[in-house]
Amino acid sequence: MAIVGALLGWVLGSFSETALFLGGAVGLCIGWALRRAMRIEIVRETAVLSAEVALLRAHVNELMDAPRYRGDGVADAPEVRTTPRSIEPLVAEPSIATVAPEVVSQSEALTDFDTAAGSRWGSPPSGDRAASVPAPAEPREPGWLASGVAAARGWLFGGNTIVRLGLVILFVGLSFLASYAAAAGLFPIEFRLAVVGLFGIALLGIGFRTRTKRPDFALALQGGGVAIIYLTLFGAARFYDLVPLSAAFVLMIAVCALGCALALLQRSQALAVTAFAGGFAVPLLLGGEGGNALGLFGYGTILNLAILSIARARTWRVLNLVGFFATFGIASLWGATAYRPEHFLIAQIFLIVSVLIYVVTAVLYTRATPGKFGNAVDTTLLFGPALAGFGLEVGLIGDRPFGSAFAALGFAALYLGVSLVARRRQRGGQQNGLRVMNEAMLAIGIGFVTMAIPLALGARWTSAAWALEGAGAFWVGMRQARWMPRLFGLALQVVATLLYLGTLDDNLAALPFADPAFVGAILVALGWFATAWFAKATIAPGETRLARAYARGEAVIATPAFLTGFAAWWIGWLMEATRLHPAVERSLAPVPVFSTNVQILLAMLAYLVSAAAFQTIARRRDWPVAAWPARVSVGALWIGFVGQADRGGSVLSSPGCFLWIVALAVHGWMLFRSDRDDVETPGTRAVASASHVAGVWLAVVLIADMLWFGIDRAALWSTAWNEVTFLAGAVAVLAGLTLWAGPALRGDRAATRWPLDRHALHYAWTAAVPIALGIFSGAAAIALFSSGDTAPLPFVPVLNPVDVMVALAAGVLLLWRRAVLAADAVPAGAALLASKRIWLPIAALGFVAANGAWLRTAHHLAGVAWEADTLLGNALVETGIAILWTVIALTLMVVAHRRATRSLWLAGASLLGATVVKLLVVDLYATGGGARIVAFIAVGMLMLLVGYLAPLPPKAVSDDTKRGAVA
Repeated sequence: MAIVGALLGWVLGSFSETALFLGGAVGLCIGWALRRAMRIEIVRETAVLSAEVALLRAHVNELMDAPRYRGDGVADAPEVRTTPRSIEPLVAEPSIATVAPEVVSQSEALTDFDTAAGSRWGSPPSGDRAASVPAPAEPREPGWLASGVAAARGWLFGGNTIVRLGLVILFVGLSFLASYAAAAGLFPIEFRLAVVGLFGIALLGIGFRTRTKRPDFALALQGGGVAIIYLTLFGAARFYDLVPLSAAFVLMIAVCALGCALALLQRSQALAVTAFAGGFAVPLLLGGEGGNALGLFGYGTILNLAILSIARARTWRVLNLVGFFATFGIASLWGATAYRPEHFLIAQIFLIVSVLIYVVTAVLYTRATPGKFGNAVDTTLLFGPALAGFGLEVGLIGDRPFGSAFAALGFAALYLGVSLVARRRQRGGQQNGLRVMNEAMLAIGIGFVTMAIPLALGARWTSAAWALEGAGAFWVGMRQARWMPRLFGLALQVVATLLYLGTLDDNLAALPFADPAFVGAILVALGWFATAWFAKATIAPGETRLARAYARGEAVIATPAFLTGFAAWWIGWLMEATRLHPAVERSLAPVPVFSTNVQILLAMLAYLVSAAAFQTIARRRDWPVAAWPARVSVGALWIGFVGQADRGGSVLSSPGCFLWIVALAVHGWMLFRSDRDDVETPGTRAVASASHVAGVWLAVVLIADMLWFGIDRAALWSTAWNEVTFLAGAVAVLAGLTLWAGPALRGDRAATRWPLDRHALHYAWTAAVPIALGIFSGAAAIALFSSGDTAPLPFVPVLNPVDVMVALAAGVLLLWRRAVLAADAVPAGAALLASKRIWLPIAALGFVAANGAWLRTAHHLAGVAWEADTLLGNALVETGIAILWTVIALTLMVVAHRRATRSLWLAGASLLGATVVKLLVVDLYATGGGARIVAFIAVGMLMLLVGYLAPLPPKAVSDDTKRGAVA
């Protein structure tokens, strides 16, 4: 390469000495790079072989030095050998029995040697024997400066140093001679060029004649001769116009063919590289402006076909690389400087043929080059045509519709097809070392398919296609038991999902189920579903640390993959439910296909129906994770209700009521299927019980919503009918639970039917406790703060909605308490219900309800304003409160007297005392006239009645006290 560079620089530099040395330096650098790459490759491929040879030699020497014994146990004298004994005779010799047990026989030693001699025959030896053979050191990579000096010294002093030095000096001398003759005008230019050309022919002839006696000398002369002839023809045609360009073109082709023939005859890669380097340089040297595209590409195709034919017989990698870089380099230069639209067909054919040639060349090189892990792969020729060819192809058709996408698909088809053919041959036993090449081809093909999608489609379609491609890559990795394709598939699906989510926007489409938003989400979901299904299988972890780490993560990937797929599936249906129809005119805004409330309910129903469908799949295909969405279906109902209520919708509004009926039916069916089919675990039991409990709470708000729907239709939002709505729903649900689930707690036959057979306690206790607390607090709040407006009906004391609902609330609470305490097994947290302390809040609720009823009566019948200051400052209200408290105290004390309950009587007396204090402190000064008189007289008479009807009950007497009194 140094000689070729020097000659090329000499000619291009008008035969100057400076150009000669600069060209030689450039050629030297190129040659050093090529030689360094080759040496590194050789060292890498022969390192293991060198270690095996060293180990083999150590064992042979050890066996040669081992003593041999005769039958009498006397050792023979060591045999002196001048040459090492070969392995085959040693193995073929019969074994000699040993007498001393500590002495190893020759056959045993040979057997041990045959077992341990290198990794190709068995495992390496152990113990001191293995320690005596040092492992070959890993070759260190020299620096660039040291490598350059070593390369120059290797070329100059390696092989026939005198010949190489002579060629360099000879070229320098010829340059001096040409310069001197041109300056002195001694000879015409024709003569000078003829002399130089004849000298090159002479070198070529001498080198050919000495090819058998002095091969290195002959190849050096032939290479120099070919280079001189090339440059002579170039100078005669380009600089001096002595030879027509067409004639020089033909002659240089002939020189290239001659050099190729000589290289094949003598099996010289260097000579072939010289010939083809000159051949590819012909168009650059003699091509003019590059207008004759057919001639240029035809000539290049002939050279490439010649390289392909050589590749069938010789694994000359450097020659292949020279042809590849020259072909695509010239094509790139021509495309940037001389391409015109009328050249499209010619350029397209040349590019396709060139890519095919060098892909086939890469395959041929791999088939003929064994390596450590299968056949060696030339990565430059494997990836180079894909990268360079695709770039040139995009330059040709990138401005056409979907041109870049079709180019990527074409390259994908090529590489995937080659991979498929090679894989079939490998399965047929024709080629067993092509695994690395097959995987590389497959990776390149998949890469081009991945690239084609965004080049042709929008972001949503791209995400969908990438998701399916990722699932396919994961499947391939599962089939091949390889972790890297599976990791690539998962990563591609994650990117596809994020890409789809990043492009979510209003779904504007005229046709249903045909828009990118819906189809893209469904395809993303199908990819995740496929991955989750494939991940069910158990794959043995790889041998590397990374493979084992990935295997630990992949062991739990099936569940997240399915849930991600289900989320994408539901998003697709959500996008379809919220689809916008394009406006008829551009000036108008798009129109939603469904109203906002219907959109929410359709999204809710889509989740429920999808969950039910996957629950069926989970049962039939033994896929437990597919039933997970069905277990939390009540969450979809809650979200649907909250979303609808937030936008002013109602359960009874049309067509929402029909959607709610279907949704509740699907939810109930899934609950039944989950309880029947799910495996009993603490987790599934907890989720199932939570679903039933949350469903009960949902029933409360649904009933309240239906009542609010009637309130809205009757325009009663500012009345007491609206205030008691939620309390009415809660009371109805708690009453239903008590009457339905209460008997099941006592072992009734209802306990044997679903869902009470396993969830009776959850209904009657877990779900009922929050409802009971809500009823208590709601009843107290309504009784105290509601004005009791019964419009359009007249107000009737005690029989108004507030008082009636508070009474019903108290009655349902007492009924529920009784049902819980009557259970065969009282719930653990129900101890408070059985204690006497529970009557305190119940009594407080009754006291608040009675006072609220009087306040509402005074408000409506006496016209007292419903304000705290007005009510508490009114004489009639204060007098009524005093009389009411006295009546309540009288009732408590009479009941206590009859039951002989001293504590209840004391509570009544305390209330009576509070009434007296109120009369003396508040009513005596705050009220006047008839109201004060009525209050004092009524309270006094009632107190007299208490003293007559309900005196203080006696204390309970203990048994010891009774026995003492008798004695």
